[in-house]
Amino acid sequence: MQEKGLTIGALTLAAGLALGLPAAAQQAADTLAPEIGSGSGERTVVPAKRQMVAAANPLAAEAGTEVLRQGGSAADALVAVQTVLGLVEPQSSGLGGGAFLVWYDGESGEITTFDGRETAPMAASPDLFLDDEGEPLAFFDAVIGGRSVGTPGTVRLMETVHERYGALDWADLLAPAIELAEGGFAVSPRLHTLIANDRGKLDQEEAARAYFYDADGEPLAEGTQLKNPEYAETLRAIAEGGSEAFYTGEIAEKIVAAVQDHPSNPGLLSLEDLAAYEVKERPAVCAPYRGYDVCGMGPPSSGALTVGQILGMVSHFDLAALGPDDPETWRIIGDATRLAFADRGLYMADSDFVSMPQGLLNQNYLESRAALLRRPTALGEDEVEAGSPPWDKAELRMPGLEPERPSTSHFVIVDKDGNIASVTTTIENGFGSRQMAAGFLLNNELTDFSFAPESDGEAVANRVEPGKRPRSSMSPTIILEDGEPAFALGSPGGSNIIPYVANSIIALIDWDMDMQQAISLPHLTNRFGTYAVEAGTPAEAFADELEALGFEVDITDLTSGLHGVAFTPEGLEGGADPRREGVAIGD
Repeated sequence: MQEKGLTIGALTLAAGLALGLPAAAQQAADTLAPEIGSGSGERTVVPAKRQMVAAANPLAAEAGTEVLRQGGSAADALVAVQTVLGLVEPQSSGLGGGAFLVWYDGESGEITTFDGRETAPMAASPDLFLDDEGEPLAFFDAVIGGRSVGTPGTVRLMETVHERYGALDWADLLAPAIELAEGGFAVSPRLHTLIANDRGKLDQEEAARAYFYDADGEPLAEGTQLKNPEYAETLRAIAEGGSEAFYTGEIAEKIVAAVQDHPSNPGLLSLEDLAAYEVKERPAVCAPYRGYDVCGMGPPSSGALTVGQILGMVSHFDLAALGPDDPETWRIIGDATRLAFADRGLYMADSDFVSMPQGLLNQNYLESRAALLRRPTALGEDEVEAGSPPWDKAELRMPGLEPERPSTSHFVIVDKDGNIASVTTTIENGFGSRQMAAGFLLNNELTDFSFAPESDGEAVANRVEPGKRPRSSMSPTIILEDGEPAFALGSPGGSNIIPYVANSIIALIDWDMDMQQAISLPHLTNRFGTYAVEAGTPAEAFADELEALGFEVDITDLTSGLHGVAFTPEGLEGGADPRREGVAIGD
């Protein structure tokens, strides 16, 4: 093991990534060539002096970088990155989904957040995901079709942020995605694999089957030039008419028809729901950690609160001295994560609908929770339960059933003026609801609500309610030191997003790793009792030791998509997750 901790031994980035890339993206991919398939290479941080994009696909990163080179702001580049991502990795995010943005203003030094989360239709009720017998539906019985589709927020988020912070013309920012959609892009190895693995779901829906599979019903092969003229048409309408062209008129009608007219699982989304959608600007939730301020999204995200709780508990232990190679480190982090998830399950939901404890990040409370970790072995199942933080008129709720699945995407943009956008964006499950409308996939975000609206006669915090936003684990993060940016990062991965981000922060701060080392660090996560250990990495060596400490262990794939930027005296350092096909590009 290396001096700075565990490293990924075999990168999952597959050969062929460079197919069809523009010149700068081709160059970015070529720098990874020694690592592709070799099992011996190791990514290093990408340096830059003044601006950077780190995103999950080279085409998207290049589109954002070109916007910055034309004098655009991070808000401008956000539009280009998101619209290209929605085309080239449609399984993860897009116009039919939602996003959270944490924004740092380079001039004022202030952090704010924008909530572009999907909302439940006004016709929705708490029993949305119950069957005729009053029992929760099986996950994919709920997902596939119109029932799971919430009002998308991404388009309104892009426009809101552009109006506030943009410098370039709105229509010009959509041009890269339009050009790619009309001219075609190469199907990446990852997209091919995901299409193939989703047989039996994605190919059951006519529009999706026609787009993602060939005439023989086979998944599109790697390198296939895929065009999406309908997506280009949608973007042209948005370029001309702004978000109103999406939330009203022909595009909105196509969305509602796809949802309401599904033959076996229709949904409730209406034209009125679309027309009424609003992005909400909310104050950032910031938690202290060893002299840093770790800032992110508050409710309806559970991200910043849960990450902050984990960091607040482990701050009472000398993780720097223990290091990443000591099983004791992972006992402390794992059980801190379990305790934080117990609070998350009971208390956290859309705070516009549910009164939450005001003391979840109270330092005395977290110190009392940390005291539970001062023991030689893992906490028993009956010892992991929600605590009693200071309340301040909170409502007592019950934990619920939310089978949150990993998908999503994260990107970070830094512009020449010091503005930072840390964005986590999603359609929830891979390929969302499997419904396509106007050239893009629709989300299944409503399945992030609890399927069961009550437990033991008490209401569940994250129950379905009309107009409510489902609880999320998305954790876009910006970290300050003495008021100045130190790191910006985030990840996809369902509820594993939270430990992915928390563990990376610990790696950056306690173990002095650079951004790429922290991102490439093998994953060990424990949310609900079983310790997930990333298969095929040196982390597998911990399995026996974790079991000896009393944990049940599951060696499994843990496909994060961490992307981040560190701010150093020399400039910027970007990192991209080797488990996906992203890159960092900077000037």
